[in-house]
Amino acid sequence: MTSSAAKQLRTQSALDVSNDELRQIADLSTQLVLNYFNQVNERDVVTRNYQAKKGRLPKPDLAWDPVPLDQLIDECETIFDLSRHNGHPRFFGYVASPSTAIGAYADLVASALNANVTCWRSAPAGTEVEKLVVRWLGELIGYSKTAHGLLTSGGSMANLTALLIASRRKLGREASKTGLLNCGPPITIYTSDEVHMSIPKAADILGFGRDYVQTVACDDRARMNVQALRERIQADLRNGLRPFCVVASAGTVNTGAVDPLTEIAAVAREFDLWFHVDGAYGAPAALDSGKKYLFTGLELADSVSLDPHKWLYVPVDAGCLLFRDEATAKAAFSTDEADYIKVHGLSGDETFAFWDFGIELSRRFRALKVGLTLRYYGVRRIAEAISGDIALAEYMAQRFEEADDFELLAPVELSICCFRYRPPGVEETELDRLNETILTIVQKGGQAYVSNAVVNGHFALRACITNFRTTRADIERTVEVIREAARQAVSTTSR
Repeated sequence: MTSSAAKQLRTQSALDVSNDELRQIADLSTQLVLNYFNQVNERDVVTRNYQAKKGRLPKPDLAWDPVPLDQLIDECETIFDLSRHNGHPRFFGYVASPSTAIGAYADLVASALNANVTCWRSAPAGTEVEKLVVRWLGELIGYSKTAHGLLTSGGSMANLTALLIASRRKLGREASKTGLLNCGPPITIYTSDEVHMSIPKAADILGFGRDYVQTVACDDRARMNVQALRERIQADLRNGLRPFCVVASAGTVNTGAVDPLTEIAAVAREFDLWFHVDGAYGAPAALDSGKKYLFTGLELADSVSLDPHKWLYVPVDAGCLLFRDEATAKAAFSTDEADYIKVHGLSGDETFAFWDFGIELSRRFRALKVGLTLRYYGVRRIAEAISGDIALAEYMAQRFEEADDFELLAPVELSICCFRYRPPGVEETELDRLNETILTIVQKGGQAYVSNAVVNGHFALRACITNFRTTRADIERTVEVIREAARQAVSTTSR
């Protein structure tokens, strides 16, 4: 008998806690969350002097003995203090909506259950809820009331999965056995030059190579030029390449532009290409009655990605891939299953497995927070919040457009406003450096947070509004913060 086996077998749980201890954990944790939701508006967007404060974080030594709960909660408060607050009403840096309270507590419930939503057998209720949520998301954005799909960690994983399905449709299962290098001439993907970085990255991971992601020029509104797309495909066919997929954007991350989806869908049909729409950021804007026209043609896509954690106010992580043809998606992942996951004694819906449609095997119960958010508020109320974000972005654009010393660099298509400081007498060659300085001052100041983009070759200050807490007063305050940063930047560069 080994030394470990010789030890007395335990007769009670090793890690369970008493009811009193459980209540204490619940009370202190809940109070921490309540305080955060009630005070997030009053915090700095990012902590100032982070390096001086980081010593308050947990100590680096591994804890071999229990650490008191009060100390652990204090350390969690420190983590809150030293974080960047995506939920702050003046955080406009990236496409990251704040969590609602119902979404945060839904994550707690899901974590308590700790279901591994790999298949119906492992998580019957979780699987049924996820399939429902996928259908609801398809209906919400006007894609399909009977959409198939699955939830993912985010848009990058959704886009990667879509390209894998599209390539296997072109190459068949042989590609999984022999590899792309033995499957004939290179296959090519088509995107606009405003495409999200996850698309070329996915091509690299899947083995197509970034060189075969063919970027197509955009028009003056940063939308894919459809005639240029057709000409590029025709040229590649003449050169012996094999086009297989075109990716359109329903809300680019730089400016929020929506590609002409109906026209691109027609080109995809003409050349028998898989038509994927990256709507990770912008697709929920289809709920805005004034923007719905931009998304005409979305329903023609073979697949669509969207992220509830980007603009449906759901906690990270919650992405989604929707597709129309369940059989084609399943064929991409068909393989000889390991014995331990083979299904025995089940039939019909009970044999369903998410591993037949995606890359992950272990999968958390993401659907609960999405489903509870949609049902707690109702879609109409969520649509109002999205419309409010769009209106605030348009108002910010108006403020900068009316100013003599600022200029807009792109139209506000959805909820992204791109602009720059352009005071009289400053040479064009100096404007990029000046606006970079403004960006740094704003970000370090903690009162507001914007990011940057390159628009038509110019360095742009970029504000993305996907926050139900943001008000007109927050836009006014952010404009003031940027103006003050501009004054500081001019003073700095003139010395």
